[in-house]
Amino acid sequence: MRFLASFIFTKLMGWKLEGDMSPHIKKAVVIVVPHTSWHDFYIGAFARKILNLKINFIAKKELFKFPFGWYFKWMGGAPVDRKSNQNTVQQVVELFNERQEFRLAIAPEGTRKKVDTWRSGFYYMALEANVPIICVAFDYGVKTVKIQTPFYPTGDFSKDMDFLKSFYKGVEGKIKDFT
Repeated sequence: MRFLASFIFTKLMGWKLEGDMSPHIKKAVVIVVPHTSWHDFYIGAFARKILNLKINFIAKKELFKFPFGWYFKWMGGAPVDRKSNQNTVQQVVELFNERQEFRLAIAPEGTRKKVDTWRSGFYYMALEANVPIICVAFDYGVKTVKIQTPFYPTGDFSKDMDFLKSFYKGVEGKIKDFT
């Protein structure tokens, strides 16, 4: 399946991977920017298969019920309770603590719409779980999935955010008006 995914991704779709994720890093918050289209899902699925790594996501717990619950779990999903009195950051930190391997892919924009600021939850998830943040860019302008080396948050939110955002300079999303 890995060979087939690589063939489709590189030869048929014309994409490439730049950078790598070490299989030795078993836990991380993987931020994917920009998130402008549903096409990001299958681009990410192909990249994940080629990298041969388990990469997870979170979704509201209601999605993990019959009839599709098995599919979301198989795809690496982890349920969270998104009710107003629940702390999503703490729930994710617990997931990191409970599992031997958990690489959480998340879009800091929190939506596929244009935003001026990123949501900060991903940062505090990584900081509190003591795991690195790995920046991943889906650059549609050059058809490249770019992967940065792991970065451990220092606790200086402003400085760390400036560093993380610098990786995405010049990256084009599928919908260019959003980037």
